[in-house]
Amino acid sequence: MKWEVGMQTMRKTRRSYKRVVILTVAVFLFIAVGAAYMGAGIHRTRNVGEGMIAGKSEVQVMIMGVDSREDDVGRSDTLMVATVDPSQGKVSLLSIPRDTRVKIEGNGYDKINHAYAFGGHELTQKTVENLLGVPIDYYIVLNVHAFERIVDAIGGVDIDVEKRMHYEDPWDDDGGLIIDLYPGEQHMDGKKAIEYVRYRDGEGDIGRIGRQQKFMKAVLEQVVSPQILPKLPKIIEEVSAAVKTNMSVGDMVGFTKLFRQVRDHGMQVEMVPGKPAYFEDISYWLPDIRALRTWLAEEMGLDMSGDIQATADKDEKEYYADLPRDLQIAAESGKSMADSGQKNKKDKTEQQAAKPAEISVMIINSSGINGAGAETADILRRKGFRISSVETGRTSSREQTTIMTSGKDTDLFYGMPFKCVIMSGGESGQAVVNIGRDYRKK
Repeated sequence: MKWEVGMQTMRKTRRSYKRVVILTVAVFLFIAVGAAYMGAGIHRTRNVGEGMIAGKSEVQVMIMGVDSREDDVGRSDTLMVATVDPSQGKVSLLSIPRDTRVKIEGNGYDKINHAYAFGGHELTQKTVENLLGVPIDYYIVLNVHAFERIVDAIGGVDIDVEKRMHYEDPWDDDGGLIIDLYPGEQHMDGKKAIEYVRYRDGEGDIGRIGRQQKFMKAVLEQVVSPQILPKLPKIIEEVSAAVKTNMSVGDMVGFTKLFRQVRDHGMQVEMVPGKPAYFEDISYWLPDIRALRTWLAEEMGLDMSGDIQATADKDEKEYYADLPRDLQIAAESGKSMADSGQKNKKDKTEQQAAKPAEISVMIINSSGINGAGAETADILRRKGFRISSVETGRTSSREQTTIMTSGKDTDLFYGMPFKCVIMSGGESGQAVVNIGRDYRKK
């Protein structure tokens, strides 16, 4: 969406980055896990179709972090599915990138986070079931504005911040956003926790998901601590008003036993495998359906054969047959991008200049010029850079095009066929190109 508004209107209407806040999801994920473990009294109806992946004891919990407001139903910009095995006290958590391109019933192909705007949690659940090939037992819808209150209620969390994080947004909904974190182990209250999970950089949505999953583990360690565990029932009752779910508060309170088991067994975290693609100046995530369903089947101890395999093959074939002709698919997968990016950072010294192939670039089109983002992505890709995402900016009237990257990498961006200002200050191995209205004036 492009914004054709003045500065005063922008201050009122720009969406806050709070839609990516995840800690509330973390807390209620474990509430859901416990409820699944203790909730024999909850009436469940499973729609298990032919070829769907359904274990005997596992329970599926869909968690949505929704950015809703008075004049907008919102989108599920945080979307996860927890696979819970109550008999073994094990949990695996699957993150679904918000840009995942899926077929939404009655609305054609679109990003999966739009399903909530089209039809609420019911349509989102149906869309997720069709993507994963698993039946969903429970849903949880969270309004992320309860974030600070919940973090503070559990006494904060300990996080090892992996790098310098600095970002400023003067038009944020709450009067301006400043993210200013330094590397190292630190105890975060609600305010600082928001900064950590809201931070975005050249790694795009994939890097942010990694931070969210890291934060989930930190929350687990906190809620099972001797100081917090006895207080959890009261905390649940206090924050339950922020949740829309098909579980009662009474069911949610009986979950403490499973918390300890999950801590002992650990929690596996994964992301829907796939690769980035771009179509009409919009970035998408194309899921690897076979790999996704193979992983899910393994998690439930099932063989990837027979109807399950046949359904996965059919769904993947239909999916790729419906891709637009002009859609551009990047060569690398999300995992290889993240893994190679980390490897490059470790292998390079501060004195060594990077190569274009070692730079992950996020492109933001804030110019209001249709196609400028996709065009810039093509230019940089031909020069050898890796494109992490192409996004529409939160304004369409930015005057100047800027490129921010590490000081030792700035030379790689000179000689661009468009007017731009190259600035030092970004993370090594990453760059952010923010396109302004001067894009075509060179």
